[in-house]
Amino acid sequence: MTYDAEKIVPYSSSENKGAQVERMFDSIAENYDVLNHTMSMGIDRGWRNKGLSMLKKVNPQQILDIATGTGDLALQAYDILKPQSILGIDISEGMMEVGRKKVEKVGLSDKIVFDKQDCMALDLADNSFDAAMVAFGVRNFEDLDKGLKEILRVLKPGGQLMILELSTPNHFPVKQGYWLYSRLFIPTIGRLISKDQVAYSYLPKSIEAFIQGKEMVNTLLKNGFAQAEYKTYTFGVCSMYLASK
Repeated sequence: MTYDAEKIVPYSSSENKGAQVERMFDSIAENYDVLNHTMSMGIDRGWRNKGLSMLKKVNPQQILDIATGTGDLALQAYDILKPQSILGIDISEGMMEVGRKKVEKVGLSDKIVFDKQDCMALDLADNSFDAAMVAFGVRNFEDLDKGLKEILRVLKPGGQLMILELSTPNHFPVKQGYWLYSRLFIPTIGRLISKDQVAYSYLPKSIEAFIQGKEMVNTLLKNGFAQAEYKTYTFGVCSMYLASK
């Protein structure tokens, strides 16, 4: 099945979505953390904490962080869950290089490691991880079904997947306010801080196009996950999905 978000790409080029997303994140990696925290007004850290707390009951020791970016989720996961190891994977070396420096700075290079991998075809063994997590990255998947099936494959039986994703509020007046925020504020701040003029126009379009709520839960179940559920935070601006193998 093809989803609308899979058709939304950063650049008007003939490259596939994965290649375009990699190029986009490489270009904004240097300023990504400043941009991210500015645009979310710091609320993103609280969303991550809430999502990670949902994994506490399985006490995961080996964790896979997909679309790890600059490693924010991996660092928070180590603080909250204290696992033996976290593998952060991403298609953008530029983003992970920033993450490696952050991890090294706090002395966790032996606990959190990074590897360039495409989640459409993971170079990882079956049944390897107690938990997998994705923060604000599934809407960038070139093929959502294929990516979810790969995550399921590398999870151990009983392992959990936790996804955080930006979503579109449905109710007045938050819906209207969010439209202005995403269509005007995000691209303007992005253009001011980032060298890439396109990246922060892609962001709101990809959020609007991505499936959410019950539709995303059904997609998780369709791809083999069990007991999928979701919660929304901050009036529906962020959605958290939890599913198990």
